[in-house]
Amino acid sequence: MSDATDGPLHIIETYFECCGFDHTFLQGGTSVYLWNLSRAFARKGHRVSVVTPAHGRLDDLRRRHTVEDLPYEDAYTLPLVLDPEVWRGFPAEVPVELRTTAHRIRLEGVDLYFLSNDHLDRLPDTFYPPYAAKGSDLTFFKPLVFQVDSVRFLRGWFADERAVVHAHEPYYHYLLPPALAGDPLKSVVTTVQSNMPITKKVYGPEVRRLLGLLGAPPPQEPPAPAAGVREAQRQYQSRTHLHYEYPADHLTVYGLVADHSDRIDFLCPGQRDFLNGFRDTPFEELFAALPVADTVRRNAHKQFVGGCAISDAWLAGDPGAVDRTAVLSGLGLDPALPTFFHNARYAVHHKGQVELFRAVDRVLSEGLAANFVLRCISGTGIDDPYVREVVARHRGRVHLEWERVDEERVFALASAADFCVFPSKFEMDTFLIAQGEAMACGAVPVATAQWGMAHFRHADEGEGRTGFAVNRSFAEDDALLVDALADRLRRAARLYRERPEEYRALSERARAVARTFTWDHCAELHLEVFRELWRGTEPAPAVEAALRHGWFGLLPDAVWQERPDEVLAAAVASGDLDAVERLGPLTDPLALRLFDAAWDRADFVTCAEVVARRPDAVPGERAAALRERCLPGGEGLVYRLAHAERVELVVPGPRAEGGRGEARVTEWARTAPGEFTGAAPAGGPAARLLLTLSNGRIAWDEVRHG
Repeated sequence: MSDATDGPLHIIETYFECCGFDHTFLQGGTSVYLWNLSRAFARKGHRVSVVTPAHGRLDDLRRRHTVEDLPYEDAYTLPLVLDPEVWRGFPAEVPVELRTTAHRIRLEGVDLYFLSNDHLDRLPDTFYPPYAAKGSDLTFFKPLVFQVDSVRFLRGWFADERAVVHAHEPYYHYLLPPALAGDPLKSVVTTVQSNMPITKKVYGPEVRRLLGLLGAPPPQEPPAPAAGVREAQRQYQSRTHLHYEYPADHLTVYGLVADHSDRIDFLCPGQRDFLNGFRDTPFEELFAALPVADTVRRNAHKQFVGGCAISDAWLAGDPGAVDRTAVLSGLGLDPALPTFFHNARYAVHHKGQVELFRAVDRVLSEGLAANFVLRCISGTGIDDPYVREVVARHRGRVHLEWERVDEERVFALASAADFCVFPSKFEMDTFLIAQGEAMACGAVPVATAQWGMAHFRHADEGEGRTGFAVNRSFAEDDALLVDALADRLRRAARLYRERPEEYRALSERARAVARTFTWDHCAELHLEVFRELWRGTEPAPAVEAALRHGWFGLLPDAVWQERPDEVLAAAVASGDLDAVERLGPLTDPLALRLFDAAWDRADFVTCAEVVARRPDAVPGERAAALRERCLPGGEGLVYRLAHAERVELVVPGPRAEGGRGEARVTEWARTAPGEFTGAAPAGGPAARLLLTLSNGRIAWDEVRHG
């Protein structure tokens, strides 16, 4: 370990695709992030190296850049251990002979290193193997080959150099942290970037074999999940896009990176907090019972928010120079009307586009005077008949496009808009640069209150609010989201027409908030942590995270003694009676406070425990509402909860080959505000009720028969 220093650092960025320096070489948003962050580090005087595959595009790069062929050659045999349940007809282990070379481009103070071999040079057009290759084509392992090659290159080319290795997206670098953990000259920072489930797993024997090849100790066997989670909840999770089941011989990717990385980096506070507990989602209860929840808590002290940003080009542009009339008239729209703008890839569930088109269709059919500019980017067009019907039905009010266009055109469309609409779902959007870009042009957001988008402050209350929010959604074709979107579109258009000064204040606030997200600021957030690593400074205990998430076992004794009111508030918010009683006796007023907080979040287990401990503390009508929330009625059951917006019955299906079952979900009829009626499930107590509350929280409850 080198001595403490405030001088230049060596930062090595590594990812499967670091091609944001050249738009012809670009595939995804992580590339843009990496290039902007790398340039910001370099501007601040640090040495920056980027390690990525050449993807078979070296000749293409030579035509536009100066490519230096380096004196590096690494010939070795890579053993691929194959899961026999997936790779049927293949041998248990396939030796892959590789000869890896390295090539460098120096650009804007950044050294870009490209690794090339027979495997890494495959798929020069798409880079990423299609999921269909799994089980049939060894090209599927291209990202895994890069992981091994990048470790070997880091050890070979930068062997004796002190460096911070900044790796991106756990699925694309889970071998790096354990492989480099024993190197005193390399610190490893992992950035959690995309929306892959935190429980994503990989084949254990394959990981152990490759870590053995790299001289790293084998990972520990994962513990078994805690008992008590119902089968209905397990089977339901595939609908949430938050969790999938894996066979027993698989290892959690997040565990591999979190346990062995020196720090864990997130793009925004909401993303970090969401992945720490999945609060208010259908996955929350199951997550708490899985081993990965302990992994998260155990490594919480390593977490930091390095942030993300909006491109310099968008921040430097002048929205006022855009001719709104010309832009909208050129699209066949009326420039006199309020204009809503959506810009995202065509991903109907991820981006909430099913609900968006339904809401647009509804409000325009009702007569709302507004324009909608909807960019749903797709390389193959949009063949959904309903989408085409909506566009045809509202010609002159809806402009739809799916082609990739230059950034200047997107900037013009955003600048001509008055509102931007982003109804993203399943917490699959993190930071959401496109929303920030539109806000930077003055567009007032109408967007989901996802935690990963909370930094844009559209869901804030009071004077800090920048726009309009709708509740989070974890359902496909969500009628509640359609209703909420239609309502917000009406309210936004009414504000624009009737209270223009309030609209302008929101627009200026949205613009100001978005423009705080710069790459220089993002670089400083990272550098603060990188300098700590350079000096060997250990991170502080995760006290604030423990209070936010109710991890009372992580709180030092001093916090209990010095901040009892904060600990008590956290204990009440999470329904932890043991933590409450550690601070003092459970008085009647405190018991009622606990009951009411638990009732608000539909935590009826805690409600019942409070009633059992302090029966006189809870008024009789509230205790009765707890007991009688689900009773026989008519030919089925009636469920009553005033702050419920939807009740669904989830019945587990039989487990098929491979151990997976598919839950059957039936929405109960809403017969009155807060009252729902449905048929009693057959087959005993296996079924559960899934509640969607008026604040967007989703919770589980028992099916009670009286």
